This record gives sequence, C-alpha cells and structure tokens, in this order.
Amino acid sequence: MTVLNTFFNRRERFIAKLNGKAAVVPAAQLVTHHADCHYPFRQNSDFWYLTGFDEPDAVALFLPYRPKGERFVLFVHPKEPGAEVWNGFRSGIEGAVADFGADIAHPLAELPQRLSDYLIGSEGIVFRVGKHPHVESLVLRLWGEQLDHFQRTGSGALSLEAPCPLLHQLRLLKDGNEVERLRKAIRISAEAHELARKKVRPGMNEREIQSLIEQYFLDAGARGPAYGSIVAGGDNACVLHYTANNSELRDGDLLLIDAGCSLPDYYNGDITRTFPINGRFTPEQRELYEVVLSAQKAAIESVTPGQNAEGVHAVAVRSLVEGLLELGLLKGTIDEVIEKGAYRHLYMHKTGHWLGLDVHDVGAYRLGEYPVDLQSGMVLTVEPGLYISDRLPVPDGQPAIKEEWKGIGIRIEDDVLVTKDGHEVLSGEAKSSVQSMQD
Repeated sequence: MTVLNTFFNRRERFIAKLNGKAAVVPAAQLVTHHADCHYPFRQNSDFWYLTGFDEPDAVALFLPYRPKGERFVLFVHPKEPGAEVWNGFRSGIEGAVADFGADIAHPLAELPQRLSDYLIGSEGIVFRVGKHPHVESLVLRLWGEQLDHFQRTGSGALSLEAPCPLLHQLRLLKDGNEVERLRKAIRISAEAHELARKKVRPGMNEREIQSLIEQYFLDAGARGPAYGSIVAGGDNACVLHYTANNSELRDGDLLLIDAGCSLPDYYNGDITRTFPINGRFTPEQRELYEVVLSAQKAAIESVTPGQNAEGVHAVAVRSLVEGLLELGLLKGTIDEVIEKGAYRHLYMHKTGHWLGLDVHDVGAYRLGEYPVDLQSGMVLTVEPGLYISDRLPVPDGQPAIKEEWKGIGIRIEDDVLVTKDGHEVLSGEAKSSVQSMQD
C-alpha cells in the first residue's frame, strides 16, 4: 500500500463517520520561541493523520455530502519564491492535489470567502473549539449564519461538534503501516538505550548521556527526541519529569533514562530503563529493581484483548505492594494498602498510556462508567516504578523510610502491541533483566 493510499483510506473511514456533517480540521501554526524565532515546526497530529501534509497554517475540509471528487479540500499557502527563500519549500496548490490527494485546493487566503459555500448542504459542523483561534472565529460566525439560514429555510448546519470522538477512535486502533512505523521508532529508541547503558561511567554528566542518545536518534534517521529526554542519576530519578539533565553521575547510584525518538512522520518510541552507573546494584537497589521488574512482567502478561488499561494498572499495583510489604517499606495487608492508597508516596502515577502519533496518544480510557477494552491494534506503554524519597509525607500507619532506601528511583517502561491472541513487546531490544543491567 502506498503512503498516499494510507491517507486516502483514513480519510474515507473518517468521512463515513461524519454522517452528512462538514469537518474543518486546521493544521498547526508556527510557535514563537523568542523574538522573531520559531520552534521547529510540529504538525497537528489529527491533521497529519488525515492528510500527511507537513506545512503550517493549512486547513482541511471533509465534506461527505458533496459528490466524489469534491470531498477533500485543502487550503494551503501558495508557492511563493520570496517566502520559500526564507522558510523553505512549499507544495502549493498544485502539490496539494498531485502529491497529497486533495480533490480541490485553494490558497489559504481564500478560506474566509469560500468556506461558507462549502458548508452549504451540511447537517452540522465538526470542529475542535478552543485549539485553533485563528480559524475558530470564522467557523463560529459561519455556524451562526447557518442557524439563521435554518430559521428561514429549514435547512442548515444545526450542530457544532468536536471531531475527537470520531477521529481519536480511529487513531487508537493502529493499522499495519502504523505498527511498522512504531516498530522502527521503538527499535531506534531501544538501540539508543543500549548504547547509553554501555557507555555510562561514574563521573560523567547526565547531559553527556542525553547527547549520546539524541545524537543516535538523528544518526538513525529520526526527527529527534519525541519528548524532553529524562536522564536522571541517583535521587533525581525520584522527580518524575526531571529534565535538567545537568548533574554528575556518581559511583554507586542508579541512572534512570526515559527517552524515545520521533520519526519524520511523527510516530514515537517511549522507553525507560534504570541501571547501576558502575555496573553493580547495591542490595537495596537490586531488591527494589526486582520488585518493579516483577510488577512490569505481571502487568505486561495481563495485556490481552478484553483487558483494559485500568486492569493492567491494578495488576502492577498489586505486585508492587506485595513486594514493598515483603521489604518492610509498607505494612498491612495487600488489600488494605491498596484500598487506602497507602502506597502512593512510593508509586504515584499510572502504569501506562496509549502510544502513537502522540507520545501520550489520543483515545479514551473510559467511556462513562466503563473502561475501554483493549483491542488488537492498540499500542500502550507499561511502566511501573518506585520512587523512594522524603518528598511526599508517609501516610499514617506506614513505616518511616530508612536512609539506606532514600534516593532510589526506578522505572521500567516497554511499548506493547495488543494482538489478536495477546500482546507483543515491541521494545524488547532494550534489555531489562537484572543480569543485563550488570553486564
């Protein structure tokens, strides 16, 4: 299947779900970094998923009530040599049709004049309010005109709805092409983790390891890191979103690395590994590492169609609490500790998230009172951890944390594909066994 066909098929599925409503899906805009400089452009994931068009400011229309050959309309910046000298290549009007499969394309400046005509015949408007202020005022004004039109003629777009429920349901289930792109992103990410583990030495700085990892991403053809890489030695690992990455790596400490790459088409890896900087666990480090690893193995084993993300989390929590009780870091029964949440000073986050075009990918975890069942084609992370520090108060009735445990932060994260018969760990090239952490 060609890339163009991949996007065509996604649009067809989306258009079929619109049921006579017009969808207006804007691209991302450039974001100012400072003064007149911009951050590197990152396309809106919903827009990319449907179009594959990687230029700013564009607007896509999806019009199921129009004849075939008029249902996918793109408004884009036209080709302009002066602008391209400064900011690079533009596909332009012709390229939007020839290279990206638009049925019709117009200059972006014509959107205010043309959008009203394209909405004629729609039963409603599908647009994400609150995210695209440069387009929102136009859409709301035209929706008001549609409501006025209905009062006179009995026809018009009565509803304004978000695309999220329709589009994110599609994005949650990865097709074969998406799985292969995720495999590549995750493979590169895993190789970078292995490189870092082999290169680390006491006395290095966290930033040196970050540099190794992110250079590997670029050398392997990735766009760069999928998120701010976390390279956290010792007690820094107890800060969940630590990104300063500027401390010395000390002999006897653990190093937690949470890093993944993003491909040019935005598919991401997301892997965490924790290992001893000098190649040898202390007894306390090893005992805690084995508790986290056992919890992760149990949680991954539970990933299967019909399970749900909450169930995977519950498996991990139960295993972690059991291990912490055995080590004396908690006391009571497993059920009592879980019911009271008396473990949350040591484990305070969920066990994973969806993974795809976004690192924390779209898709509901619950629909009302009911958790969403896992299905073949979903990809999620499984990442239990333990963070032993005095940052959070110890709950009443739980033991004080002894000094020998403090400053140990451990997380192990893998990327897991739900399959028809169970699951597949996509990130296994990044080793996690106790033996491999001491090689």
